[in-house]
Amino acid sequence: MKELLEFIVRSIASNPDEVKVTESREDGNKVLLQLEVSPFDKGKVIGRQGRVAQSIRTLLRVASIKNGTRAVLEIL
Repeated sequence: MKELLEFIVRSIASNPDEVKVTESREDGNKVLLQLEVSPFDKGKVIGRQGRVAQSIRTLLRVASIKNGTRAVLEIL
């Protein structure tokens, strides 16, 4: 999950070296992913009206269902 999120966001970001993803497990099958990007890239990652962020969450949801878990994304 973490690798998938890093790949997607690094492809979007202008400063891919500043992308940090933290993964933590909650309640056994729930995964919390915290994403940190540079302030200049935050708008690109969120997108207009949150469309890019929603698309990323959808991809994570599909990947997590295949693994039998549930993913939650927080953009910091």
